[in-house]
Amino acid sequence: APLGSAPQDLHYGLADYGLTLRYGPLDFVQVNQDVNVSMLRQALALLQPTSGQRVLDLFCGIGNFSLPIASMGADVLGVEFDSAMVQRARENAVLNSIENAEFAVADLQQDPKDMEFFSRGFDAVLLDPPRAGAREVLDAIAATGARRIVYVSCHAGSLARDAGVLVNQHGYTLQAAGAMDMFPQTSHVEAMALFERGLS
Repeated sequence: APLGSAPQDLHYGLADYGLTLRYGPLDFVQVNQDVNVSMLRQALALLQPTSGQRVLDLFCGIGNFSLPIASMGADVLGVEFDSAMVQRARENAVLNSIENAEFAVADLQQDPKDMEFFSRGFDAVLLDPPRAGAREVLDAIAATGARRIVYVSCHAGSLARDAGVLVNQHGYTLQAAGAMDMFPQTSHVEAMALFERGLS
C-alpha cells in the first residue's frame, strides 16, 4: 500500500454461517479457505452443536470454529494462548452480533491445574492444536464431562498419541476419522477424529 494509506482490512467470509472474520497480518489463519470451509462443515457435522449445549473450543485462534459453533446456538468458550488473537475473536463476535461466545487467554501446553474454565461442565469439546498436539490438557478435557470430542490435527503422529490417551485412559471411543489435503503437492494434511463417551 502507498505510504500514508490506511491499512487493508484483512478478512474472510464463512457464507455457510453468515459470518465475516477479520484478522491481523500476524494472526494464524487457514490460508487455504476452500479446504477451511470443508473442514468447518465436517467438524460441525461431527460435533452436532445445538442450542443450549456448552462447547469448549481449545486453540481457538480468531474464532474460526468458535463463531460458527455459536451461530448454531451453542454456548461457546474459546481458549487461545495469543492474547491478540483472543482480542480479535472477541471483536469478531461483536462484528457478527454473536453474544453466546466468550474467549479466554491460556497457554494450553502448560499444566492446566490453574485454568478455572476446565472446572466448568461442557457437553462437547473441539480442539485444533499445533503440531505438538494436546497431551497436557487431555486429562482436563475428559474431566469436563464432555461426551463428544472433535479433534482437528495438523500432525497425524500427535493425533495418534492423543487418541490413545483418550481411548485407553478416559474411556472414549473413536467413532470417525479422516484427512483433508490442506496444501496439495506437499505432505501437509489436516486430520480429524471424533471421540464419544457415554452416548447411547
